[in-house]
Amino acid sequence: MSSFGQKMSLIERITYRFAWSVLWMLSKVLFRFRVVDKHNFPIEGSYILSPVHRSYLDTPVGGMVTARRQRFMGKESLWKNSISGRLLTLVGAFPVERGTADRTALRACQEILERGVPLVMFPEGTRRHGPIVKKEEMHAGPAFVSLRTGAPIVPMGIAGTDYAWPPGTSKIKPHKVILVVGEPIYPKVFEGRVPRRAVDELTEELRQKLQIVFDQAQELLGKPALPEPATLGKED
Repeated sequence: MSSFGQKMSLIERITYRFAWSVLWMLSKVLFRFRVVDKHNFPIEGSYILSPVHRSYLDTPVGGMVTARRQRFMGKESLWKNSISGRLLTLVGAFPVERGTADRTALRACQEILERGVPLVMFPEGTRRHGPIVKKEEMHAGPAFVSLRTGAPIVPMGIAGTDYAWPPGTSKIKPHKVILVVGEPIYPKVFEGRVPRRAVDELTEELRQKLQIVFDQAQELLGKPALPEPATLGKED
């Protein structure tokens, strides 16, 4: 049996809560992060948290919106080191081999959600730049898994992480971060095969609502997301 959605032992829960608390305090000191509309999270059961992606910090800082252990995908190579692998597994990551079929990863995501465990999926796939969530950069994964499992999608705007860790740099610096949690998007229920049209429609609905919460986060931060690295000025 796969362990993707397996429950943690008591020791693992205690260790996770301790690690989460330490990271929460570090994030609060370094990024003074603020969570807006946290009440939009479903009270129980599984959901797909779908944030915008502008920095490597989006995963650790974005994970501070809830103390619940959320699962997310990571490159299998990160597990080559036993210590880092154990740490990643503890905080909710699970390995996905680069180059494998998308359906393998989506099957793992589906299993996690069916066990009632929250999952993080970045709908833009990889890090993007600028203040706009572009239609051509959206991936259908979150919508497909949502329609297959019935799990709601929770869009989240994150502003400030790209200033804390600017594109093209290797240094992290203190900077305020704003997280805005959007209202959950509940999918239609289909028996059997999920129509491609339904996936496309839900992906576009997610994009539009993601843009709304991203705009709110940028407005609260007081500055837009950074542009492509080649066009960066001396913004701070």
